[in-house]
Amino acid sequence: MVSYRQLLSTVESVLMGPEALPHERAELMHILGECLPDFKKFLEYPGPRAADRTQVLSKEVRLPNSPPTILDDQDVQIALKLSDDLNLNEVDSVSLLVAAHQEWGLLGREPLEILRLSAGLWFAERRALITTLYTLLRAVVLDEGHENDLVADIHSYLEELFTSGLRQRLITIIKELNREEPAGSGGPQADRYVLDSRGALVQRYNVAQRERLGLSQCLVLSLLIVRIKSQEAKDILSLLKDCAADANDFQSIVKVQIAYTVLFGLVIPLVSDALSGPQDTSVSVIASDNAFRREFQGTVMATVNDVTVEGFMDIVRLAWAVFMMFTSDGSFAVVTSSGSQASDAMNIRLCLERACVKNAFKFILVRVLRTAAFQNDDEDMVYMYNAYLHKMLTSFLSHSIGREKVKELKERAMNALRSYSVDKTYDSMSDDVRAQQQAIEAHSQPFICVLELLTEVYQKEPKLTEGNEALWNFVHFAGEDHTSYQTLVAFLNMLTALASSEEGAKKVFQLLQSKAIRSVGWHTLFNSLNVYEQKFKQCLQNPRALLPDVQEGDARALVAYLRVLQKVMETGNLMERTQWFPDIEPLFKLLPYESVPPYLKGALRNAISTFVEVSPALRDTIWSLLEQYDLPVVVGPTMIGSSSQEVSSQVYDMRYELNEVEARREEYPSTLSYLKLLNVLIEKETDVSDRGRRFVGIFRFVRDQVFWPFSQRAYADSVEKWQLVVACLRHFEMMLAMYDICEEDVQNSVDQFPQLETVPSSSVGRAAQVPVIELMKDFMSGKTIFRNIMSILMLGVNTIMEDRMSQLYGPSLEEAVHLCLELILLALEKDALLADYWSPVYQRIDVILSHDSRQIVTLLEYVRYDLLPSIQQCSIKIMNILSGRMVQLVSIIMEADAAGSLIEDYASCLEARAQDFQAPENPNEDSGFLILQLLINNLSRPGPNVSHLLLRFDVDVPVERTILQPKRHYSCLRVILNILETLSKPDINAVLHEFGFQLLYELCVDRLTGAAMVDLLRSEKYDFFSKHLNTFASAPLPKRNINQALRVSDLQQRAWLLKLLALELHASDMDVITHRESCRRLISRLFLQDSLDASNLLSPTSGIEQALNKTDNIHKMKVLELLDVIQFRPPETSINFPQPVLKFKDDLLVDETLGNSAVVEKGGVYYYSERGYRLIDLAAFRDKLWQEYRRIEAQTDAVIHERRLAELKNIVQQLLRWGWKYNKNLEEQAAQLHMLVGWSQLVEVAVSRRMEFMGNRPQTLFEILDASLGATTSQDCSLKMALSLTQVFLTCMAKLQDQSFFSPGGESADNVTCVDLLSTARLSNSACHSILLKLVTAILRHESSEVLRRRQYAILLSYFQYCRGMVDSDVSLAIKRNLLLEGQDGEDDVELQKIDKDHAELAQMNFSILKREATALFEVITKDATQGSEVGKAMAFYVLDALLSFDQDQVFLSQLQSRDLLHGCLSDISNNSYQAVMLPTADSIRRLYTVEAELALLLRVGFGYKKRGAQALFSMGVLERLSSCRAVDIQLMEDSKWAHTFKMGLGLPSQHDRYRQIVSPVLRLVFCFTSLVDVSEFLEETNKVNREIIDFVKAHQGLFDRILRDDESQVHVQSLEELELAIAVLTKVWPIEESEDFGIVQSIFNLTCSYLCEETESSSKYVKEIQNSKRSLEHYIGNREKVRKMELLVTRLRCNLTSYLYCLVTRKDLRLPISRPNIIDRVSAGTYTFGKQRQPTLELVASLLRQTTTDLEHSIEEKCLLFTKIQDVNELSRHEVDEIIEAYGRQQYISVSDSIRKRRYLAMIEMCSAVGHRECLITLLLHIVEHALNLFYIHFESRLRVPDHLSQGMTRLIDKETILGSREDMMLLNERILPILERLEVLNEDKAGHSLKVLHRLVHSLKSRILLGYGS
Repeated sequence: MVSYRQLLSTVESVLMGPEALPHERAELMHILGECLPDFKKFLEYPGPRAADRTQVLSKEVRLPNSPPTILDDQDVQIALKLSDDLNLNEVDSVSLLVAAHQEWGLLGREPLEILRLSAGLWFAERRALITTLYTLLRAVVLDEGHENDLVADIHSYLEELFTSGLRQRLITIIKELNREEPAGSGGPQADRYVLDSRGALVQRYNVAQRERLGLSQCLVLSLLIVRIKSQEAKDILSLLKDCAADANDFQSIVKVQIAYTVLFGLVIPLVSDALSGPQDTSVSVIASDNAFRREFQGTVMATVNDVTVEGFMDIVRLAWAVFMMFTSDGSFAVVTSSGSQASDAMNIRLCLERACVKNAFKFILVRVLRTAAFQNDDEDMVYMYNAYLHKMLTSFLSHSIGREKVKELKERAMNALRSYSVDKTYDSMSDDVRAQQQAIEAHSQPFICVLELLTEVYQKEPKLTEGNEALWNFVHFAGEDHTSYQTLVAFLNMLTALASSEEGAKKVFQLLQSKAIRSVGWHTLFNSLNVYEQKFKQCLQNPRALLPDVQEGDARALVAYLRVLQKVMETGNLMERTQWFPDIEPLFKLLPYESVPPYLKGALRNAISTFVEVSPALRDTIWSLLEQYDLPVVVGPTMIGSSSQEVSSQVYDMRYELNEVEARREEYPSTLSYLKLLNVLIEKETDVSDRGRRFVGIFRFVRDQVFWPFSQRAYADSVEKWQLVVACLRHFEMMLAMYDICEEDVQNSVDQFPQLETVPSSSVGRAAQVPVIELMKDFMSGKTIFRNIMSILMLGVNTIMEDRMSQLYGPSLEEAVHLCLELILLALEKDALLADYWSPVYQRIDVILSHDSRQIVTLLEYVRYDLLPSIQQCSIKIMNILSGRMVQLVSIIMEADAAGSLIEDYASCLEARAQDFQAPENPNEDSGFLILQLLINNLSRPGPNVSHLLLRFDVDVPVERTILQPKRHYSCLRVILNILETLSKPDINAVLHEFGFQLLYELCVDRLTGAAMVDLLRSEKYDFFSKHLNTFASAPLPKRNINQALRVSDLQQRAWLLKLLALELHASDMDVITHRESCRRLISRLFLQDSLDASNLLSPTSGIEQALNKTDNIHKMKVLELLDVIQFRPPETSINFPQPVLKFKDDLLVDETLGNSAVVEKGGVYYYSERGYRLIDLAAFRDKLWQEYRRIEAQTDAVIHERRLAELKNIVQQLLRWGWKYNKNLEEQAAQLHMLVGWSQLVEVAVSRRMEFMGNRPQTLFEILDASLGATTSQDCSLKMALSLTQVFLTCMAKLQDQSFFSPGGESADNVTCVDLLSTARLSNSACHSILLKLVTAILRHESSEVLRRRQYAILLSYFQYCRGMVDSDVSLAIKRNLLLEGQDGEDDVELQKIDKDHAELAQMNFSILKREATALFEVITKDATQGSEVGKAMAFYVLDALLSFDQDQVFLSQLQSRDLLHGCLSDISNNSYQAVMLPTADSIRRLYTVEAELALLLRVGFGYKKRGAQALFSMGVLERLSSCRAVDIQLMEDSKWAHTFKMGLGLPSQHDRYRQIVSPVLRLVFCFTSLVDVSEFLEETNKVNREIIDFVKAHQGLFDRILRDDESQVHVQSLEELELAIAVLTKVWPIEESEDFGIVQSIFNLTCSYLCEETESSSKYVKEIQNSKRSLEHYIGNREKVRKMELLVTRLRCNLTSYLYCLVTRKDLRLPISRPNIIDRVSAGTYTFGKQRQPTLELVASLLRQTTTDLEHSIEEKCLLFTKIQDVNELSRHEVDEIIEAYGRQQYISVSDSIRKRRYLAMIEMCSAVGHRECLITLLLHIVEHALNLFYIHFESRLRVPDHLSQGMTRLIDKETILGSREDMMLLNERILPILERLEVLNEDKAGHSLKVLHRLVHSLKSRILLGYGS
């Protein structure tokens, strides 16, 4: 069964919203068809049954279509109580209770609360059904704009209902609901209260009466669907009598409305049937029913004792008479009480006579039309009532009998009223005279009331006068021969009503202008004014004469004339009315005279005020005439409370007239009109330069004389009282709104605070004369105006609402309240600045309000006032301001016990806005938007704040501990969630949807509310995060040309939704099951093309593989559908004007106006929208343009004046249209970018943190990569969008690398194979080809920027790294192949070949793409490298470096050389490196990184292209340029001197680090040139390369001295690397240098002694650090990577040193002593001189050989062990695998959730890395061993032959022994090296992995010589 509330929602969405779509109309008719039985049995429910009661008492109830429901004792009691109170069936009561549980969450509530909530839900369903019927009836009868087919379908549906007896059912229910019984308003035992949909307590009786009113309205509307039947007419008449009797209770507005609604339920069908005519009896049922006519005539004519009922019956008699006039054919008669026969005409006359004698016209005026109940009723219903009154009256006046009756009434009135002069009161009359006077009025009143009734009808509905000839004929008839002012006044008032439309105003003006009616015309008005003015002038000439009084009749007649004039001028055509009254001066002439009645002066001023709108010139004329004629305003200079000086003589001014004349009469028409006129004039003022100083007298009069004592005055009419208050408040509002406060005014007012009460007015500063200053002082001191305003507001919202509905002054009171709130808002906007100057004399308004917390609560409670949205909006704005100023606001609300009602009021206001069917154009006039903004703004304020309170967070405890239960408590949170759950009426509620999503996002990211909010949204009850993905998120956007505003809002909504999804994925705790399941569902919907269940998702071999293996991808992933939504060309937002505008934009200063970025408040034309975007304020822009237009207008030549100004006007309009379009386009572009940002965040979070739920699918990542790159290359992609998309690409590339690194073979098995080491790139070559092709296209796109290209360069570098597929650079390809081939079968060999082929094809493919676009690509990159920022340059150089690594045919090198970029690099290095190292600033650091990138590029050329690259760099003079680089020779300072840079938070590297960033690459670059050194030409002095390298060393001797000293106290790997590089360079080129001036050789020898000895004897800090780390296991684990690197560098250093010694021995004939010579004198040994300095010896070489052999054996053994473990890795347990990772791992990779396969793969990677490290060590160690063995071999050979250059200095044997060593020393040496040789001899070539033939041959030869004694 369809819920009635759901039915109502469907009906309203179709009939009250925008134009319905075909499927919506079909859905409407379908649901109406389902509910047809419910309408036929309207509000008819099964009653209690004994069997059902027994079933409930059994505590097990079977509800329809549901399993048995188990009840407890409390449920049974509540269900039975509901059955008794509502006359419901017991089972239905249980259903109602279950529904209430689902709606409210009743667990834990009190039984009485549950009972009332359930009853409230039942009444809500009833009300929904009644409202549905009413809406359907309105759609057919009242509403316009619906499609004819839809209206016809609903009409047929309703006809079927009412034909089946629904109308009779309505009449019955209306009667039943008025009875005190369970089925009605409740029996004696029933609970009197229910809880409504927001949890508020309401009386059940009131609910029943509201139902009766709704049913009565349905009854009236139904009579226009299906004609009334005879019995129905009788029943309605009977119902009317019952309702009319209840209408005696004037305090019950609803009862009065029910009474007159039922009244019109008879009037409307009677009039409608009457207009059908007597000839169409087939239409009217009752017209042809003679029996009914006779019976009804008798019933109508029967007398009723109740006066009110009799009054209603008189109206029915009038309508019955009209009915009989038009349906009677005179063929039948009725039986009267006397039994005689009478004709239809007689019956008509009897009814009319009875109605006129009782004055039915006055009754309907007084008791219906002029009641507050009628005036506050539904506008459409009132229009219908007036329309049928109009039809009844015009029918009455157009029929002969009616005209005859009206003529008779007029004659009676004219005869009774023969004089214009009538006593005002009966006080002075005798009883006979008083009786006679009452008889006269009785005869005259019917005709006057006819005129007043017409006035009332046509004043409300002026359109009814159009084409109404009968009415205008009556006007001519009624205007003739008036004998008293009463009839004349009534007639003129009718003309006033007829002039309420433009057409009517024209007719009335012409009627009075043409003198068509004798003695009634405009000439009468103006002649009378002139006559009285002449009389007054004549009296003034005689000092003793008194001014004559204006006769009462004359005054009343003049007032009526003036009202006609006022109405004519208000509604007349704007162009025509300027010519109607050329001379208005007579209207001013009676204003200054004392004898003129105040009400006449009021009418005069009201008439004058209508001329203000005519033209500016006439407005100036009115000002001057007022100053000439009107009463002056004489007031003292000081405010209330000051000692005002008395005026020397009494002056008849406005103050006197107010206090002495009007106050005595208790009527204030003159003062009221005076204020209204001044307000109209001031409002039209354009010159605000004086800030209102000329109005200060008026302001003080209004403040001191009118507004201050208003509450103390007596008023004859309360309406006038509140109108007076409104006029005062309007004046104050204009003063605050129109005039700004300048700093000069504020400062001048500050100077006068100490003497404020004593300084005379003449010395008061100018600022004190500014009304706005005085107003703000009043507010900020809580004086007159503020106190009165608060006294009005303190009446309370409930009182105001009640008075608005029940009192005639309600509208004026409502307007006064609105103005009070507006004034407080305006004052709150200005008080903060003034308080800074005026404190402590004056304080901020929130401080004043806080003196009485009731004032604050009262202001906030006006959000409950739902009768005028602007009052609610003011209250919300005040709440927003106060919440930002008052930290204790929540406490104030709680202490006042107003929290509960305030929460419900805000929720109710928000819900009512969501149910509206028209959205405000201005968001600041949207209550829902203001509430959401309030909630969002307050979230950032300290808790507990207003947002926490209104959203029902628990503010009594820490907010973060709240458990949200929106279903249980009615609050804004519940309403917002309901709104976002359905997203109904998107075109109307778009703002609510957008900011609702934003609020939820802000709540989720807030520190206090985030946890509770996310848990709520994640719960199954809401499942918020994934609910909208399948429908709303990826639905097509609205078209821009149809509804751009909705399109913008739609994009914003999706953006916030995507951000919410990203937040959920990011913040969820995977150890919590609910969090994990929520993320799983999200990932499933976003990234998997099928909706896989939990079992499939968690099983990597089922659903994931099935989805991955699908080849027919019909549906895109949801995340790609979301990307498609954003992919559209953004609208143009650049300042490009239309072509015609360009010619005139300089004249209008358009560029200057738009170029000023200031907001409107600071003189600009921009403002910040509710979304934070800077838009053009069209009003301010328009004003600026028109200002320039007027300037041009004043300067333009008269000849071309007209044509040029016409063009300028057109240009202004075009510019305004352009501004409007610019704003819309800017908002759309920003919304598009916002959604893309949300999409990017979602994808990045999902890929980086929740990839496990995708099953580690590289294909998914590729699709995202491909789609995002495709979007980037699209012409529709803007620059900002491309930036966001590149971020997604970077994340996906990083994740692809992670996936290929951690699990290259997938997750299909637990085992890993060695093939996985080479299969890191999981994407196919075609996929990689697609990525690179699109990436290159994106880099070369036309619209780009350096920032975008920097990110694209990063992507390109990441792609290159991915394609190389290197798991670890330390693992050589040879090792990988050995691992693959060792012990493998042929299939794996084929697999290896396939991998090699794929890698080769990918490399060739990449090179082909890059080669094809090489020219364009290098053009872009080179431009960034030369012209970009420092970061851009660095990125560009790194990209060039990467490109050169792919350069197979040296194509890219040619591109580089052709652009002379390398020369630029050298210049930049030489010029900028010094500052980059010396200055610790961010700019210099960025410059340093650029230099580092340039060096990397040079190194790539030098090393990548081998000798050709080095030769190219050498020919460029690189060494010469590097020699001039000052940065290399910087004297380093202590790092502690730069420590402050870290403390400052800059995070800059130390000077040492910056220095090394330059030195190490420079040394590498120098080292690359050593490859050009030809060893065969060592002794050639002409070798240019050698010489330049040596010159570089000499030029930077300080650098090399520092490095070679190796005396730093701390261990830095960078220093060791510099040492290794320096030694590598020196040992390559220094042997050719003969000079010893630089001490290089001795430095090298010193290092040789430190590093070639055994590790236990070494003095090197690096060797010690390596040993210490190995001994300390924990220390070694933490620095494993560092230790490995140092170990490798030390080994390389030893290799270079031994190579250097070998070179000296072989090339320079150096001979090493066995041990250090123990002599004092210097001994020369060839070129080198030995002495006291340190020098290498053979013993040192022996120590080196022993240490190296030990290291070699250990490395080979560990390598073999690692190979074994690698092969057996699949046999190891999880614990053993973890031990391997811990033993060899360089960083922490593993998490608890990682699979065994991933662990084994990581273990294999780490072991391979260790093998690679050992392999490098083995290679170097073998070189060292070979050099050492060769050194021994050479020295053993040379023992018998001393070189010639040595023998020349040997004169004795002792010299030879001194230099070469003694025989004993040699024997000892042989003994040391012989065990070493034996160890080397047994080395296994297979285990070592290298050829050991040469080594073994050397060992064999050397061992043979030692054994044979040759060595000694």
